[in-house]
Amino acid sequence: MGIKISMDDFGTGYSSLSMLRRLPIDELKIDKSFIDTIFEDPSAEKMVQTIMTIGHNLNLQILAEGVEYKEQKEILTSLGCNRFQGYYFAKPLSKELLISFIQAKKKLLET
Repeated sequence: MGIKISMDDFGTGYSSLSMLRRLPIDELKIDKSFIDTIFEDPSAEKMVQTIMTIGHNLNLQILAEGVEYKEQKEILTSLGCNRFQGYYFAKPLSKELLISFIQAKKKLLET
């Protein structure tokens, strides 16, 4: 059917390692709280790296939430992050603005 399941806010709340074994998920979304402090808190960077290692070992895609700066994207890319979400790419958009945004990006890719 083409449906993919993502575990949101991984590393906080009810998300746990035992859930990774029991649920048929395709992607881990690393909680924004880790991304926000990735440069100030060495343990945040280590936690992000550990989450990515676990996810990749289970053949999951890794998405970082709350990417707001180029430097965050760069370090996350170097650590092996597959996907990104956050204001660095775009603020939340209405349906109409999203369609325009996608069309503009598509035109850039075609040239």
